[in-house]
Amino acid sequence: MKSHSGAKKRWRSLGSGTAFKRGKAGHSHLNVHKSAERKNKLSATAYSNHTQTVNLKKRLLPYGSN
Repeated sequence: MKSHSGAKKRWRSLGSGTAFKRGKAGHSHLNVHKSAERKNKLSATAYSNHTQTVNLKKRLLPYGSN
Protein backbone atom coordinates (compact mmCIF):
# COMPACT_ATOMS: atom_id res chain seq x y z
CA MET A 1 0.00 0.00 0.00
CA LYS A 2 1.42 3.39 -1.00
CA SER A 3 0.88 6.76 0.59
CA HIS A 4 -0.39 9.63 -1.53
CA SER A 5 2.82 11.58 -2.24
CA GLY A 6 1.13 14.96 -2.65
CA ALA A 7 -0.77 14.63 0.62
CA LYS A 8 2.22 13.41 2.57
CA LYS A 9 4.26 16.45 1.49
CA ARG A 10 1.56 18.92 2.52
CA TRP A 11 -0.24 17.55 5.57
CA ARG A 12 0.93 16.62 9.10
CA SER A 13 -1.24 14.85 11.63
CA LEU A 14 -1.94 16.42 14.99
CA GLY A 15 -0.86 14.64 18.14
CA SER A 16 -4.36 13.38 18.85
CA GLY A 17 -4.51 11.77 15.40
CA THR A 18 -8.02 13.15 14.89
CA ALA A 19 -7.10 15.98 12.49
CA PHE A 20 -4.39 17.26 10.18
CA LYS A 21 -2.71 20.61 9.62
CA ARG A 22 -0.94 22.28 6.71
CA GLY A 23 0.60 25.56 5.69
CA LYS A 24 -1.18 27.75 3.18
CA ALA A 25 0.21 28.25 -0.31
CA GLY A 26 0.99 31.59 -1.89
CA HIS A 27 2.99 33.24 0.90
CA SER A 28 6.51 32.78 -0.45
CA HIS A 29 6.83 35.18 -3.38
CA LEU A 30 5.02 37.81 -5.48
CA ASN A 31 3.92 39.53 -2.29
CA VAL A 32 4.28 43.18 -3.35
CA HIS A 33 0.73 43.52 -4.65
CA LYS A 34 -0.87 41.54 -1.80
CA SER A 35 -2.38 43.39 1.14
CA ALA A 36 -0.99 42.97 4.65
CA GLU A 37 -4.24 41.36 5.73
CA ARG A 38 -4.02 38.79 2.94
CA LYS A 39 -0.37 37.96 3.72
CA ASN A 40 -1.20 37.51 7.41
CA LYS A 41 -4.01 35.11 6.52
CA LEU A 42 -1.69 33.14 4.24
CA SER A 43 0.83 32.72 7.05
CA ALA A 44 -1.76 31.08 9.32
CA THR A 45 -2.04 27.32 9.78
CA ALA A 46 -4.94 25.55 8.06
CA TYR A 47 -6.65 22.59 9.72
CA SER A 48 -8.64 19.79 8.13
CA ASN A 49 -12.39 19.53 8.53
CA HIS A 50 -14.11 16.21 9.19
CA THR A 51 -14.49 15.26 5.52
CA GLN A 52 -10.87 16.08 4.74
CA THR A 53 -9.71 14.11 7.80
CA VAL A 54 -11.52 10.98 6.62
CA ASN A 55 -9.98 11.28 3.14
CA LEU A 56 -6.50 12.03 4.50
CA LYS A 57 -6.55 8.97 6.75
CA LYS A 58 -7.25 6.85 3.66
CA ARG A 59 -4.57 8.57 1.54
CA LEU A 60 -1.85 8.57 4.17
CA LEU A 61 -2.28 4.98 5.33
CA PRO A 62 -0.37 3.30 6.81
CA TYR A 63 1.42 6.47 7.90
CA GLY A 64 -1.55 8.76 8.59
CA SER A 65 -1.52 8.27 12.36
CA ASN A 66 2.06 9.53 12.80
